[in-house]
Amino acid sequence: MTTTERTGSGPALLAVLMPAVLVTVVASDMVNLMLPSIGAQFGASEAELAWVVTGFLLTFAVGIPFYGRVSDRVSLRRLFGFALVTYAAGSLVCALAPDLLVLVLGRIVMGVGAAALPVLSIIAVTRLLPPGKRGMGIGVVSAATGIGTAAGPALGGGIGQAFGWPALFWLMFVVALVLLPAAWRVLPGEPSTGTARFDLAGGLLLGLGAGLFLFGITQAQVAGFAAPSSWVSLVVAVAVIGLSGWRTVRVARPFVPPALFTNRVYRIAVLVASMAMTVNLGVLVFVPLLVVDVNGLTPGAGALVMVPAGVAVTLLSPLIGRLADRVGTRPLVLIGLALMGVFTLFLSTFTAGASVIPAGAGVLGLSTGFILVITPIISAAASALPADQVGVGLGILQGAQFLGAGAGPALSGALVTARRGGDAVNPLFPGHAGAAHSDAFLAMAVVIVLTLIVAFRMRATPA
Repeated sequence: MTTTERTGSGPALLAVLMPAVLVTVVASDMVNLMLPSIGAQFGASEAELAWVVTGFLLTFAVGIPFYGRVSDRVSLRRLFGFALVTYAAGSLVCALAPDLLVLVLGRIVMGVGAAALPVLSIIAVTRLLPPGKRGMGIGVVSAATGIGTAAGPALGGGIGQAFGWPALFWLMFVVALVLLPAAWRVLPGEPSTGTARFDLAGGLLLGLGAGLFLFGITQAQVAGFAAPSSWVSLVVAVAVIGLSGWRTVRVARPFVPPALFTNRVYRIAVLVASMAMTVNLGVLVFVPLLVVDVNGLTPGAGALVMVPAGVAVTLLSPLIGRLADRVGTRPLVLIGLALMGVFTLFLSTFTAGASVIPAGAGVLGLSTGFILVITPIISAAASALPADQVGVGLGILQGAQFLGAGAGPALSGALVTARRGGDAVNPLFPGHAGAAHSDAFLAMAVVIVLTLIVAFRMRATPA
């Protein structure tokens, strides 16, 4: 009898994993459009408000690889339960926060819990579903990621505008508590077969380096790359990550097994996933800001441009997962990246007019391309790894993916700030208002072209 049969059916498992991932991703950017309201209430500067987002992303990006590694030794049930309780506690702190400092601390606690949910969900699908259904399962979980990234601004802008920003955290608190008993019922209580110790110091160095990198680029968005808080953090991040790599090749049981990156499929999957996510989140954050700044919409109305993309991702993700099981990874990834490139260029060219329809169409096309990329690439990485490396491998992959999620908006924000007031680089861009956003979307198109070059090196074998 399989583990899934003992703990719960495949549909029951996915019915828990999908909303768990959904609330995680929603939490990452649901407050973006409400930051002015939070700043007005607490009298905070833009730099101080950035910590509401940065605090969450730092602990989120740093925590993902640790949960992946620990999942080889601790049961999924216990890890998932701990994550949901921690997430609920952080949400409660945020909902009741009397000042900005407490709100930031609550967001950090939320990040500690949220970091577990995406990677443990992918690991659960990989371990508990039969091979022929893994692509579909990963597609369902990926649908939650796509819906969350598209719905986060809409949810934050709509509910926040109607009921106030604390209502967002009350909602997250309730959802986490509802999911807790369901997760406890469907996830296995026994640990995986992996029992070997690993190098904790190397993991801490890797996490510290990732955190400093993310902090440096988020500071660049606020103060520019010339600010000491940005460039010093980035330099130290490179040094710390280098030290982590040095330790990896010298200790007996490294935190990241070097064999992971001798696997060509896995190595390419990590690069493609992180670069695609960088562009995807950059678009999903800056399109709502564009229609608010340039088109003059309210945050709630501006976020509605994301709704068609969320619906499309919901419908397509499970289908793409099944298709990946049949036709393989490489064709879907190349088609998806091509779509992402076309629609980032479309956004760079056609979002200056009075209508918000081009913005909505651009997000819809880009989100469709992204889900064609991310679902098969995760499935391919999981299938390429031996059983004793699935936890740590998917942890590193998801960590790289969400580092891209943090880097994309920050780098785009820094570019928009630097280019504000100038003419657009794109010669097809027809107007002046929004020229800085056009440049940001054009830069994303360049990133996608580079990602396509990497993806062409994938083997044309089934996922």
